[in-house]
Amino acid sequence: MLGLHISVEADYLEYSCQSENGNYSSNSTFERNLKLLLDLLSYNTTKTGFYNTTVGKGLDQIYGQALCRGDASSAACESCVSSASQEIMKLCMAEDALIWYELCQVRYSFQNFFSKMVYTGKYPDSDNQEKLASDPVHFYTYLMYLMKNISNEAAYVNSTQMFATGQINYSVSQTIYGLVQCTRDMSDTDCNSCLNSALGDLKTCCSTREGGMVVSRTCNVRYELYRFFNGSTTSTLSYPASTGDKWKKGMIGLVVGILGLLLAVLAGSCTVYFNRRKAKQDMERSPRALLNDLMNPVGVEITEDGNLVSSEELPFMDLATLKAATDDFSSSNKLGQGGFGTVYKGLLSDGKEVAVKRLSRKSWQGLEEFKNEVILIAKLQHRNLVRLLGCGIEGDEKLLVYEFMPNKSLDIYIFDLDKRAQLDWCTCISIIDGIARGLVYLHEDSRLRIIHRDLKPSNVLLDHEMVAKISDFGMARIFCENQSSANTRRVVERMVIWPRSTQWGDYSL
Repeated sequence: MLGLHISVEADYLEYSCQSENGNYSSNSTFERNLKLLLDLLSYNTTKTGFYNTTVGKGLDQIYGQALCRGDASSAACESCVSSASQEIMKLCMAEDALIWYELCQVRYSFQNFFSKMVYTGKYPDSDNQEKLASDPVHFYTYLMYLMKNISNEAAYVNSTQMFATGQINYSVSQTIYGLVQCTRDMSDTDCNSCLNSALGDLKTCCSTREGGMVVSRTCNVRYELYRFFNGSTTSTLSYPASTGDKWKKGMIGLVVGILGLLLAVLAGSCTVYFNRRKAKQDMERSPRALLNDLMNPVGVEITEDGNLVSSEELPFMDLATLKAATDDFSSSNKLGQGGFGTVYKGLLSDGKEVAVKRLSRKSWQGLEEFKNEVILIAKLQHRNLVRLLGCGIEGDEKLLVYEFMPNKSLDIYIFDLDKRAQLDWCTCISIIDGIARGLVYLHEDSRLRIIHRDLKPSNVLLDHEMVAKISDFGMARIFCENQSSANTRRVVERMVIWPRSTQWGDYSL
């Protein structure tokens, strides 16, 4: 076994707390049962790396489960589950909670969740947010080949442990390392289904990055360009080469020689050309230039050419106002968290409830993502689109202010058996009609044709009257009239937010 040092005392990756029936209170029978449950998980999980059990009866009954990563030692497993059990008591006073660490996850609920696969993916912040230097399509092909193979191995070959690792040589100097795991109460089919869903989100969030991770209630996936796990890999793969590929490799030497000679002749003129081009691109993308676009006017609106001009309809809000509205971004007002940042419930001085998205300083897109949100939806006014009410930028702080949706997102009602009962036929028809009207507006009736590209239940929010409103324009593209393909400069890379695992819904995190 390799001697990789992974600190089990590291901070948690993500957590989720949900209060359903108000049964949790200090010094209650439920809390005493919870403490006993967490002690049992800490003591028993280390034996096999997975353990689930129940404590109590009736309304005070609690179901609990702990899972350690398949390469974790017994000591590391015990320490991680113990830390997770202590931390979840501090973070959550709720009937349903889940916390993820790098080496383990701990979950409890007043409902029986054993052997039930409900996929809700999250994207913990990664230390490897840098873009790959070149050829992301080639990298993605190799990455998915590796991850799909080890997913099949975890689900159907190593079905007892439901854990697999692997590696594949992406280039002469780079190797991709991957890891997948399911909770062991899953069937092999459900495990494979969960991993496939996680790989779909992994493609969206991270497939052009040097590393990425998706965690969920029943399965987790991760890849890096370094060996981040202990022990030898369960699979060492080579991407299958076609006959055409072999012939191409045979021609590389000749082509390289010819290109080398040509490049030497053209080096002088190319250097001047690319330096000027790079300087122009840097000016277009520099934070200072972007700040000039956004800070000079009082508000912004979109022109026919997609440029920003002054407007009074989208006000800039100062940081002090938004701090006061959210109680200095208090954790008690936290609605959700994703790859781009955290969303808080806010109350403005005039009594208006809002949702404030505080973009993460770790977000690799930063100001570009901020500008994309403003450009796309600042001037979209429709009953079935979530309204952007304002924005703010001050130093490293980038803030977007949306209307507040008290009934959260549609996926909560679809995937929760109890809440699903609230969707009577008339309400379903109204929601479907609202989604359709919002799309018709984006595709046909707005000044610019906007293709959303990421419509799903977690991106449909519901107001107090259960009116459906489309959100999350991070992956949208703008099409001009009679245009059949989008300008690639309008593409905004995007993390699809975690469905349903927060208490709030998805305000395009």
